[in-house]
Amino acid sequence: MKEKNWHDKSYKILLLIPIIIILFSLIYLTITYQKTGDLFKKDISLTGGTSITVYDQISANSIKLDLFEKLQNLNAREIYDFGTDEQKALIIETTSDWEISKNVLEEYLGYTLVEGENSDIEFTGSILSQSFYNQLLIAILVAFLFMAIVVFIIFRNFIPSMAVILSAFADILMTLAVVDLFGLKMSTAGIVAFLMLIGYSVDTDILLTIRVLKRDEDPLNTRLLGALKTGLTMTLTSFFAILAALFIVQSFSVVLTQIFIILVLGLFFDMLNTWITNVSILKWYAEHKENKK
Repeated sequence: MKEKNWHDKSYKILLLIPIIIILFSLIYLTITYQKTGDLFKKDISLTGGTSITVYDQISANSIKLDLFEKLQNLNAREIYDFGTDEQKALIIETTSDWEISKNVLEEYLGYTLVEGENSDIEFTGSILSQSFYNQLLIAILVAFLFMAIVVFIIFRNFIPSMAVILSAFADILMTLAVVDLFGLKMSTAGIVAFLMLIGYSVDTDILLTIRVLKRDEDPLNTRLLGALKTGLTMTLTSFFAILAALFIVQSFSVVLTQIFIILVLGLFFDMLNTWITNVSILKWYAEHKENKK
């Protein structure tokens, strides 16, 4: 009998790593939902509120300290020029009405805010934001459902198909838990990033499953290793490209920063779930199938 290598001996034990993280993510998000009524923190694009951009060099910390009693759920962040690292603007977000927010800021700053000149003001009603939020959630559910249907059509086998779907679900679940753990407030851009993550999550899983199930002329470990080399090359290329872009945009684009943070986390967990979760399930399935022959 051929001697087993380390992966043959330990791949079932390795499966405990993603299982523990999945359980932690589920417990954490359940506790968050019980406390807040939501799975994650939402910014004003999803809750409704006022966003005022002031084109001035003002400290975000000073605004937070001085106005937190006057404006509800106040948040402020500075925007810098990428080339010179000079502060260009300050974004103030609050759930207070835009007129109240504008008056409070004008009193604090000592000058009138003129839209299009020294400031920009955006207000979104809570009903509209909630409606948009619900539509985005429906879009994610529909996208995930159609992804699952396509996977079942491609493989026509329950266990390998469920392994792909489980890995994609785990990617989203783990990313969402970490995003919430870090206190990042989800915006509409963040929800869109999770839509993108569904596509990123299944490509390497499908590659792996095709290599294992449809190319049975080579030994199982050879097929797994070949898929690993190709899949990791694909994922790491995207991972480092998005990571580099994240460092570039974080000083001047809040929307792109949130999208790239979610994608970087999602790609990291995708490597974990593809090459531990999915590989372990597929290896168990393929070995069980070969032993029955």
